Amino acid sequence: MNNIYKIIAGCAVMIVVSCTKYRALEYSVDMPETVALQEDIDSYPALKTYINRTKHPNFKLGTALGLSDYVNKGVMFRLANRNFDEFALGWEMKHMAVVQADGSLSLDNVSKLLSVASAAGVSVYGHTLCWHANQNAKYLNSLIEPVIIPGQTTPTWDLVAGADFETDDASAYEANANAKLSFTASGQGAGGKGRALKITNDAVRTNEWDAQFFIKFSPAVKVGEQYTLSMDVRSDAAASFSTQAHTVPYTYKYWDFFGSISSGTSWTTYTKQITVTADMAGSGAIAFNLGKTATNYYFDNVTLKKYNEKGGGDAGYAFTFTNPTASNFWDAQVAYDLPALDNNKEYTLRFAAKANKAGTIRAELQSSADYSSNSFGTVSLTQAWQEFELKTTTTKNDRNRFVISFGDFAGKVSIDNVTLTPAGSVVSVIPNGGFENGANGWAGWGNNSSRGLSALGEGYGGAKDQIIEKTAAEKDAIITAALEHWIAGMLGVSKNYVKAWDVVNEPMDDGKPYELKTGIGRTKIAEDEFFWQDYMGKDYAVKALQLARKYGNTTDLHFINDYNLEYNLDKCKGIIAYVNYLEGKGAKVNGIGTQMHIDINTSKTNITEMFKLLAATGKLVKISELDIGLGGVKTADATQAQYQAQAEMYKYVIDEYFKNVPAAQRYGITLWSPLDSPASSSWRAGEPIGIWTEGYVRKLAYSYVARALEENAK
Repeated sequence: MNNIYKIIAGCAVMIVVSCTKYRALEYSVDMPETVALQEDIDSYPALKTYINRTKHPNFKLGTALGLSDYVNKGVMFRLANRNFDEFALGWEMKHMAVVQADGSLSLDNVSKLLSVASAAGVSVYGHTLCWHANQNAKYLNSLIEPVIIPGQTTPTWDLVAGADFETDDASAYEANANAKLSFTASGQGAGGKGRALKITNDAVRTNEWDAQFFIKFSPAVKVGEQYTLSMDVRSDAAASFSTQAHTVPYTYKYWDFFGSISSGTSWTTYTKQITVTADMAGSGAIAFNLGKTATNYYFDNVTLKKYNEKGGGDAGYAFTFTNPTASNFWDAQVAYDLPALDNNKEYTLRFAAKANKAGTIRAELQSSADYSSNSFGTVSLTQAWQEFELKTTTTKNDRNRFVISFGDFAGKVSIDNVTLTPAGSVVSVIPNGGFENGANGWAGWGNNSSRGLSALGEGYGGAKDQIIEKTAAEKDAIITAALEHWIAGMLGVSKNYVKAWDVVNEPMDDGKPYELKTGIGRTKIAEDEFFWQDYMGKDYAVKALQLARKYGNTTDLHFINDYNLEYNLDKCKGIIAYVNYLEGKGAKVNGIGTQMHIDINTSKTNITEMFKLLAATGKLVKISELDIGLGGVKTADATQAQYQAQAEMYKYVIDEYFKNVPAAQRYGITLWSPLDSPASSSWRAGEPIGIWTEGYVRKLAYSYVARALEENAK
């Protein structure tokens, strides 16, 4: 009853209202032009429906996408299946994405993609087998690195500091005012030889450290290092004195360093070995506390040695240079002339050096034309051999000389095992830095300085690694095998479904369009770049094509693909000439791909001429990576007029392709970026290059592509 009541009441209301006479108001509102235009664009059918398959049975309309976008079966999966015959992956079928650090191939994702595409009835175009970019270059370079045989070493105790007091050079020691220094007469040193250092403390002091003598050394000690102090000592009265650790003289660090020393009226040899503790670490001076006994102390043949597990000592020859008088650092130099070094490249300098007393030298890479340079900085030397490793980056392309300046150091310097290696290499550009075969190539000048080889046995004895470079033939064989392993693996999982490949991608040089690209002479090579042609030669593409045929299907279509063929017609002619060369070597090339990453300002005359040149080869012609920008304009700044020009350019390219390329030679057209590029993209970031927006809304260009296909592929 309640339901019936409600219906009747409703009817009653309707009757009452209808008592007023109805008059229709006549007016209309025009649909906004933009809405009407979008409705018109949205009314176009899917793109691939415009292709008459009877007249164009082999023509493929393609796109490019990411693997996850497709296998996850989201919007891009549906867009691609609805509008295109095939697709290429932008990344996941390339060397870098598949080849692992150990050379193994990770192909599970590729297999999954092919399975999903097969079920959807969409073909996959192979991109790409042999390219210089997107390569696991770290792995490939590791295959051809030199063999390094570590040098065999015997642990040694290397001199850190020492003094025999036969000269007045006091750079290795000093004392406070209460410890008065002098020398004995010759013949009064230890064992009745030479002279000794005499230290007089003429009163008993309140504290033992009120009369102190110091032995200085560098570098400072570190935790865990082992040192041995040895010295001959006596005193006019029996005495015992302690040693302290100081960071530098008069800066106390720790109460015990090398123990307490007893002395008497006869010469004795004191030796103490220690392992550096945290309390001692950072110390660079030994303090001898002589204040408790008023007597004359005598020191001779003081040595401080450090345990070197890797081996050291003196062996072979060193290169020495001596400066008699200190002045400006540039007033005395030694140098080695080099071929011009790469600009903007890091170089590592390694060498061993010592001097007859503490001092500094400096090293640099110099341009002989104007003496400008990149400095490695200053180097502090001691009387013991030390190994140094320094780095600098070149800032000019004419750095051609390695220079050591020592004009502000009065003394003798010895250097050995000098190597200068560019980043990414272990081969020195200074081949004569070991001096075992002389000092050829080394020169010097200035300030009455002298230079030459040391006596045999005075060179640095650290064991040298043996570096065995692979020959060009060995590198060729190794890299060819790596290419075969990669191609065999990729085609092994894909041959049942992928029937066309970019076998060789972007071979031609931009600056020299009739020559191949090369990494030789380049100052910067990206981490993912590896130029197969630099090791396999001009026939690298011959081998790649033969391998693709060997491991693929006999009927597969093999393309060579490159960019800017419409921008630089010489490059277009260059790739055609290279294809002819390859076929002259017995390889088979089925087609040439022209990428066509262009914009609204690209020369239409050049586009037409490019198609004519490619068609004249008789090969298949593929527009392989078409996208069209607005001359660098970003999406946020794009105008309707620019979008109109973009749409017209898309149509022009398709019209000219069909007009100038015979039907039998048309492989098809791939729209590389169906959507506008996001600002975060690595490809044409933030540019509205697609025929859909980032939000999958059709743009004006979509309708022009549809019309072009309708007119040409009907």
